Amino acid sequence: MPTLVEKPPEGDGWIHEVKFDGYRSQIVRDADGVRIFTRRGLDWTSKYRDLAKAAGELEIETAIIDGEIVVLNDAGLSDFGELRKAITRRQHDLYFVAFDLLHLNGHDLRDMPLEDRREILAEMIPEGGRIQFSQALPGDAKAIFHLVEQAGLEGMVSKRKDSKYRSGNSTAWLKTKAYSIDEYDLLGVEREAGKPAFALMAERGTGRYVGSAFINSSRAIRERLWQRVQAHAGPPPKGMRRPATQWVKPGLIGRVKHLRGEDDLRHASLQDFREE
Repeated sequence: MPTLVEKPPEGDGWIHEVKFDGYRSQIVRDADGVRIFTRRGLDWTSKYRDLAKAAGELEIETAIIDGEIVVLNDAGLSDFGELRKAITRRQHDLYFVAFDLLHLNGHDLRDMPLEDRREILAEMIPEGGRIQFSQALPGDAKAIFHLVEQAGLEGMVSKRKDSKYRSGNSTAWLKTKAYSIDEYDLLGVEREAGKPAFALMAERGTGRYVGSAFINSSRAIRERLWQRVQAHAGPPPKGMRRPATQWVKPGLIGRVKHLRGEDDLRHASLQDFREE
């Protein structure tokens, strides 16, 4: 599992790949056939029938392949929202992007350098199929991350070329995420003496609480926000109890900068707000 960092590592000792917005999974092929496991070890083979069939057609005897199951949107980007629908309704739209190889034909490859494992993996995956190889991105880390941001991708993963494969959290694999700015419904503002203020946000149209955003806007915006919050004071949403929060009536919309590819707000900050 890669460690989240603010910026990608520089130097020749790393490879950099696109961070796909999907379900981390492992394909296991052995004498019993093909199985596909989730990151938590659940057997989801029945949900990925087409991918399991594609894995069975690889010209290998046995293998354990690490990768990400994704579905692409019209722009060719992995789309987590569409992935959930595709699993139940559009199996033919699913892809498995392979980025590491743990075992092959009875041999444990985990102590081999990453670069060597990936070279073997690339050779065993044919082009144009449901199982694809995650190509390394050419160029230096800073330039790659700039292109990743401009393309609207979730982020990038950097891996030490000489690293062995080890389960659990690792600093040999690092992930750098891009940010997005989106609008959310403002539920209220949490203020406690001596602590930073946070805006509590909900998904637009559903009212689902998605987390808090640090209020680090200019002083003028903070003062204007607090005036609006007091003028629009309302009851707390059903089931929410936070004593230090001033709740507001519906109608205030916040612009929030946050990490891409997360179900809820993470590393989020309120940039501005408006009245609906």
